[in-house]
Amino acid sequence: MKTQNITIRIDSEIKKEADILFKDLGITFSSAVNMFIRQAIREQRIPFQISKNSNIQFAEDKTLEDIAEKEITEHLEAYKDLAK
Repeated sequence: MKTQNITIRIDSEIKKEADILFKDLGITFSSAVNMFIRQAIREQRIPFQISKNSNIQFAEDKTLEDIAEKEITEHLEAYKDLAK
């Protein structure tokens, strides 16, 4: 497979947090970006809901991290299949 380098700008603190999360999941930042793009192509949409509403409410026992981890876990197998 032929690859191509891309350059993106991201807040350094967000990058650090993402690196920690992806390392815990056993993937690289680059792999995570590739997974996102492959999933977007597969679904023909952004693979999560985007909203103007910044007042996001979650169940009392859920944190944003819990929800993000669940989303990643649910899609990880599909991403692995796409990467083959």
